[in-house]
Amino acid sequence: MSENPSTAQPPVVDRATFEQRLDGLRAREKAHTREGDAIAAERRRLPMVEVAADSPLLGPDGPVTLLDAFEGRRQLIAYYFMWWPGRPAAEQCEGCTWVMSHVGELAYLHSRDITFAVFCQGRNTAYGFGDARTSYEESLRYRAFMGWTMPWYSAQPSLESLLVGREPGLFHLVCYLRDGDRVFETYWTKRRGAEAVDYSYALMDLTAFGRQEDWEDSPAGRPRLGHATRTLGGAPDWPPLREWPGGRPTAQWPRIDAGRSDDLGASGTDADAGTGTGTGTGTDTSTGPGTGTAAEPGHCH
Repeated sequence: MSENPSTAQPPVVDRATFEQRLDGLRAREKAHTREGDAIAAERRRLPMVEVAADSPLLGPDGPVTLLDAFEGRRQLIAYYFMWWPGRPAAEQCEGCTWVMSHVGELAYLHSRDITFAVFCQGRNTAYGFGDARTSYEESLRYRAFMGWTMPWYSAQPSLESLLVGREPGLFHLVCYLRDGDRVFETYWTKRRGAEAVDYSYALMDLTAFGRQEDWEDSPAGRPRLGHATRTLGGAPDWPPLREWPGGRPTAQWPRIDAGRSDDLGASGTDADAGTGTGTGTGTDTSTGPGTGTAAEPGHCH
C-alpha cells in the first residue's frame, strides 16, 4: 500500500506559517468539540421507550432474555451485528468486523455501570434468516476466529420487536436503561453513527491523507485506496480492494497468518450462498456480499 502511485503531498512552509494555519483550524476543532458536548447533553435529555425485558435471546449456554444481557448493570449498549447465515468467514460483514475489532477493554464501561454486548442478528438486509441456533453457532465460531471476548448473543428470536420500525439486518447501536426488572431504550443510531465504537477512522482523520476513501473531500492527487475495510491480502503488502468481487475483511488477515481456523461450520449449500470457500488458506477471492458506498463509507449493507 505504500507504493500507491499518488504522490501529491501538502505544501512545505516554515514553522510560523504552519502554526498559524493550524491555529485557525484549532479554533474550528474546539467549536466542534463544544458542539459535540452540547449534542451529548441533549442526548441525555431524550425521553425513553419501554421494551419487553423478557425478549428472548440466545446465549452460549442457552436461552436468555434481554434483561439477562445487562449482567446486573444499570445500562446496556448493544451492537446489532449483521450476519450472513451459511456463508464462510471471508464473506461476513466487513463493516461489522471493522467496528467490533476496535472493542477491547470493557472495564471502563463497567466502572460506569454499563455492559457492552453484541447481538448477532442471524441475517443481513439482503438475505433472510437461517436457522437461529445454527446461525448463532456459526457466529460464535467467527467470534472465536477473530479473538473477540465481548459478550455475544443472538437477537434473532426477538429481532423484529427489538428493532421495530427500523431495518432488521442492518447494523445498529442501541442503548438501554434498566429500572429494576423493566427495560427502556434510550438512544439508537446506525450506519456512520457506529463510528462511535471505532478509533481507526478518528486517527486517520488526523493525518494528511485522511481515510483515503473515494468519498472524501481531499486535495487532488492524494491517495485513494478504494474499499478500506476489505483487502486482497495481508502484511507486508495489504493490497486494497478497489472494487468487487474479492478480498476479506481486513482484520481477518492477521488471524489467518496466525494459523487460526476460519471454518464456521457453514454448509455453503444454499443456492444464494456465494462461491467463497473460507478454508483458512489466506487466498480466498470469494464474491463479497456487501459494498461500501460514498454515503456510508466502510460498511456493507
